[in-house]
Amino acid sequence: MLAPLTNRQSHEDGTLSEDEFNWLTMRAKGGFGLVMTCASHVQANGKGFPGQLGIFSDDHIPGHTRLAEAIKSYGSLAVIQLHHAGMRSPEELIDGKPMCPSDNEKHGARGLSLAEMEGLRDDFIEAAVRAKKCGYDGVEVHGAHGYILTQFLSKKHNKRNDEYGGSFENRARIIVEIVDGIREKCGEEFLLGLRLSPERFGMELEEIKALSQQFADSKKIDFLDISLWDVFKKPEGEEQGHKTLMAHFAELNLGDTKLTVAGKIATAENVHEVMNSGVDFVTIGKGGILHHDFPQKVMENPSFATQAIPVSVSYLKTEGLGDAFVEYMRRWPGFVAE
Repeated sequence: MLAPLTNRQSHEDGTLSEDEFNWLTMRAKGGFGLVMTCASHVQANGKGFPGQLGIFSDDHIPGHTRLAEAIKSYGSLAVIQLHHAGMRSPEELIDGKPMCPSDNEKHGARGLSLAEMEGLRDDFIEAAVRAKKCGYDGVEVHGAHGYILTQFLSKKHNKRNDEYGGSFENRARIIVEIVDGIREKCGEEFLLGLRLSPERFGMELEEIKALSQQFADSKKIDFLDISLWDVFKKPEGEEQGHKTLMAHFAELNLGDTKLTVAGKIATAENVHEVMNSGVDFVTIGKGGILHHDFPQKVMENPSFATQAIPVSVSYLKTEGLGDAFVEYMRRWPGFVAE
């Protein structure tokens, strides 16, 4: 699977650009079995970065329809990631203050009213309905990386005293309701995934494991996407540090729910090691930026390793990155040659 990668190269109104279309369809042509879009915001006020691809308006339907059709024409599954940045929305990109489960002075964010919270839930569901109309095979709900659904899960950031705050069950309630609503509105055949962070951003490993097991038991999601940053790292907490984070999730009884992980999978050997660890499919980020045909290279060469960095601007453009994406990659130390 191609990871849902921030690339900043669509239009500021959320409509699809030619650069983003080319970047994603090139990965489908290169052999990725599932191509996922960047995080696509479900509300205008949930924008997380400049040039973000949106899915909050019917104005976005023509671009998404074209994109989904093109991805699928190469035999890949087309999936869009549904996102809301919450308190991580830059104030200059939205109307008013960023939103959060509860007031957060440090981040200059205001708490959502119950009606706004219910509207947020419904907009996630409506975005999935819109995605299905566009021809996508499915959606992934972004509950990772400190964005709004992670903020609801976090004891640190969620100080609500209603049914959406306090206990673990309450803090997870909005995600459960979003998943239930998407499944009800989009049907059993529509792919539904959930991305979670197992640590950082106020997350607690045991809670995220429990939530993962809960969703697997409910049979409401098709795949669980755990973002590890490094698939071979061990948890930060000493109590759980006897095995890797990946093992903590691979050893859950997930049944028919497929497991994928992401983080520093850079060689064919890495791919096989992850697949042999009980993971159903791998998610590729950096490798997919460096090689549009990463899957083909892995299948053809058991010794394949990604191109060493830094790489030139011309190299990245050959691999389908537009100017805005190349500029964004300069934020990654040592990635773009000067």
